[in-house]
Amino acid sequence: MSLSEATKARFAREVAKYPKEQAQSAVMACLSIVQQEQGWVSAEAEAEIAAYLGMAPIAVREVTTFYNMYNQQPTGKYKLNVCTNLPCQLRNGQNALEHLCKALGVEDGGTTADGLFTVAKCECLGACADAPVMLVNDRQMLSYMSNDKLDDLVATIKAAEGKGA
Repeated sequence: MSLSEATKARFAREVAKYPKEQAQSAVMACLSIVQQEQGWVSAEAEAEIAAYLGMAPIAVREVTTFYNMYNQQPTGKYKLNVCTNLPCQLRNGQNALEHLCKALGVEDGGTTADGLFTVAKCECLGACADAPVMLVNDRQMLSYMSNDKLDDLVATIKAAEGKGA
C-alpha cells in the first residue's frame, strides 16, 4: 500500500498539532485517515503509519486492535453498527441487530454477498435514550431504529445503489 502524497499531507497536518517529539500522538488520526481512504486498516498500512510516526509497528497494532472503530478487515460499502449494550438491549437493540442480520441474510459481523452491507454490533454510542441506535459508516448516528425504520434504511440504500428494494 505505499502512502500517497495526499495521505502524507493529511498525516502531516495531524502530526503538526503535537510537539515534534510526540508525533506518535497522531496515531489515531492517521489510522482514521487510512480507514477513510481504504475502508479498513491493513497490517501493511499499520506498518507504514508506524514508519511515518517513528513508532514500533506493534504499538500501532495495539491501537488498531484496542478500539473497535478501526476495521481490521474489509467491510461492505455500508457498515451498519447496532448498539447492543445494556440500555439499548432493554429497548430492543439486540432485536434490531437480529432483524437487520435476518433481513440481509448475514451473521453478526458479516458482509452481504454483493459487498454492499456489513452488519455488526457495537459498543455504546452515547444515545441510550434514543435506543435502539446505530451508526452508519462510522459517521451517521440513527435513533429509534424500529424494524420498519431498519427496513426503510436498507431499501433506501439499495435503491440509491441501483440494487432494487
